[in-house]
Amino acid sequence: MFKYFKRQLKIGIIGCGAIGTILAKKINNDIDGAIVVALSDLDKSRANTLAEQLSGKKGKVKAVDIDKLVVMSDLVIEAASKGIVKEVVTKCISKKRDVMCMSVGGFIGNEGLLSKAEEKNCNVYLPSGAIAGLDGVKAAAVGKIKSVTLTTTKPPKSLDGYENAKTKKVVYEGNVIKAVKLFPKNINVSASLSLAGIGAKNTNVKIVVDPNTTKNTHEIVIEGDFGKITTKTENVPSPLNPKTSYLAILSAIAMVKRIVGKIEVGS
Repeated sequence: MFKYFKRQLKIGIIGCGAIGTILAKKINNDIDGAIVVALSDLDKSRANTLAEQLSGKKGKVKAVDIDKLVVMSDLVIEAASKGIVKEVVTKCISKKRDVMCMSVGGFIGNEGLLSKAEEKNCNVYLPSGAIAGLDGVKAAAVGKIKSVTLTTTKPPKSLDGYENAKTKKVVYEGNVIKAVKLFPKNINVSASLSLAGIGAKNTNVKIVVDPNTTKNTHEIVIEGDFGKITTKTENVPSPLNPKTSYLAILSAIAMVKRIVGKIEVGS
């Protein structure tokens, strides 16, 4: 007689800021079948503090460098910045580890990482983030998409460089390539949209700062041979980081739960 069980998915998190902290605590406290085993951050004291907070009923969590974290983990979660995405994904591919990236903007200009990971049989997970409707965009892309436009409206405290804005105004109009360079912490949704659709060069972005709103709003319009898709998402900012929508964190938690659910049952 065999006893069947699900093995624990060992997770390493790079970046111990607001997103990384929430994810780590949620995984260790509320997600069965997964455990955070390692943390890494440029601020080593921050990683050490979070590791101490997490160590408990699921075991000891270690604060280590990125190379050791990758080796220790089944799944690596990047929650740091777009500037580190290429390094992290490359290391994960070399060690045949799956990776989930929160800073989707890091793939703009590095799209080849996705095909390289596929060649090496490594999964790269990109949460839907703060928008809805990406499945529809992917379906539309099977045919011909004529145009994709994202209009993002944010309160001043949620937009880098415009924290003191007093009036509503358009602060950027252009494609995704330049948008993620100018607003690396604020417009990951544009990268997700472009990767699902017609690419960063051809996806139009408008960013608006509005002192009269308290929400991060993303309006998407896609037109093509299939017809037209229009979506609007009004997000509450994360209480720990106003530059991040709370839905983006929830989408990451949901992704981890789906990954854990796919772990093969063994004996």
